[in-house]
Amino acid sequence: MSGIDPIPGHALGSPAYRRMQLALVCAGIACFAQLYSPQGILQLISADLGIGPEQAALTVSAATAGLALAVMPWSFVGDRLGRRPAMILAVIAATVLALAAAWSPSFPLLLVLRLLEGVALGGVPALAMAYLSEEVDARSRAVAAGWFVAGTTLGGLSGRVLATPVADVLGWRAGMTAVVMLAVLAAAGFVALAPRERRFVPRRRASGGAVPGGGAGRLLAPLRDPGLLALLACAFLLMGGFVAVYNYLAFHLSGPPYLLPASLIGLMFLAYLGGTASSPLAGRLASRHGRLPVMLGAMTVMLIGLLLTLAAPRPVLILGLVLMTAGFFGAHSVASGWAGTRAPGARSQATGLYNLAYYAGSSVLGWALGFVLAGAGWGGVVAAVGAAVVLAGLVSAALLRDEDRPVASAGSA
Repeated sequence: MSGIDPIPGHALGSPAYRRMQLALVCAGIACFAQLYSPQGILQLISADLGIGPEQAALTVSAATAGLALAVMPWSFVGDRLGRRPAMILAVIAATVLALAAAWSPSFPLLLVLRLLEGVALGGVPALAMAYLSEEVDARSRAVAAGWFVAGTTLGGLSGRVLATPVADVLGWRAGMTAVVMLAVLAAAGFVALAPRERRFVPRRRASGGAVPGGGAGRLLAPLRDPGLLALLACAFLLMGGFVAVYNYLAFHLSGPPYLLPASLIGLMFLAYLGGTASSPLAGRLASRHGRLPVMLGAMTVMLIGLLLTLAAPRPVLILGLVLMTAGFFGAHSVASGWAGTRAPGARSQATGLYNLAYYAGSSVLGWALGFVLAGAGWGGVVAAVGAAVVLAGLVSAALLRDEDRPVASAGSA
């Protein structure tokens, strides 16, 4: 076989490309609505089960830890079964586990089921970028990646906004169940819309272009790339800080001087719409001006928004949340798409490593900063997250500066 791909990728604006855009939005909703459904009602879980904020936050961290542990195994499953079938399997299994978790009779069992739910959900982010990287024309990948990240923001938003008012009236278990029903609809949309793979070759039959050393070689090869290591550091630091802000926001707003009920706290998650808008925008800007400038600019916006959440007036705090969310998802959109293109012979493994770092940050920092909240209040959380953002920017500037170029110039190799 020649080195030229016999089957072209879906071009920007084509019917198949638009179907893939919508399908990936549905996948993002199905996955992330379930993953973060407890986040806006942690204070209700804490009160009902008689546990502290950092223990309640484990309902989020358990799921993201399961996801972090599972993304690499799912990348190998996707290499064998295909990205699309593996993603369908992942969403169905996660939905069943999510329903069981919502009605678990004890807190330890709740954590176990949330962990398993995260393991199942790992198949979606582990394979989505590899799926679009293979099936979409090279010049359209950054924009397509932005649309998937936009779907994740809609999922995160819808899960939180739906769960909080239902939980306020019927209890946190009913709130989480309502999110499961939404995930079922979104999963059905993904199955109906996602184009069947045309360019995927099962790894057991692949020949040219494979990374030597089998599975271990495909796993280790991306780790020799300093640029990918920088992207992994950014994933850990930015996602960990971002999740910590939203984990403990409810505790901050339910106390003085705000004293807001859960239903109103849930509306704060509408700030996620900033990420829905910034994700595809960041992809388009990266394709014109290069990835690194857009990433660093997005981190700057995230830091400015974070600092604004220290303000007492509620409108300023909301503006800060919108800016922080937009900046985070803009940076993540560029970084996640970039990671998926750095290892042509091991795309699933490169994206899997990115997601491993991403959700490890969510689990570790999202939980650990609860102790900062207890000891230093909201100002301490903001200071810790701000330090993480600054560190991510410095690592990016040091290790990615000499290799960035506009995505469009990459051609369709």
